[in-house]
Amino acid sequence: MKKIMILCAAVCAMMAFTSCKSSESAYKKAYEKARAQDAAQQGDGYTTTDAPVVTPITTVPATQTTTVDNYDNVSVRQENLTVVSGSGLKNFSVVVGSFSMKANAEGLQQTLRAAGYDAQLAFNSERNMYRVIASTFDNKGDAVQSRDQFRAKYPDAWLLFNQR
Repeated sequence: MKKIMILCAAVCAMMAFTSCKSSESAYKKAYEKARAQDAAQQGDGYTTTDAPVVTPITTVPATQTTTVDNYDNVSVRQENLTVVSGSGLKNFSVVVGSFSMKANAEGLQQTLRAAGYDAQLAFNSERNMYRVIASTFDNKGDAVQSRDQFRAKYPDAWLLFNQR
């Protein structure tokens, strides 16, 4: 009984493999059909030497538009800070570094001052972190522009809203 079942399975497998094979006549028919279509196209008077028709290009002056940046969507952190060294903070500040050790924060502050910035040092007692503030502004738009400039050298620069 097992021999008959194995023999039937082998015959079915052979039939399945041979029936999937595409015939040469199908390829020949498709080739002939494509040649007939190609010949019909050339018989319509279309040749490759004919120049295509091109629509003339008209120049239109561009209107100048000005874009206004929307600074309302820029994220700002709020923290209570105490100024450790510096002239004082305004509403919005650009923070370029945060350190748990005061010496590290003072090092970055000195680097910024040497580069010509009025860098300040502030302490967040809730998080026990020293914030190195590169610049401070009254309005958010100026602070965002300054932060974007600092991100070239300090990619983690962020905005701080001082909760006085």
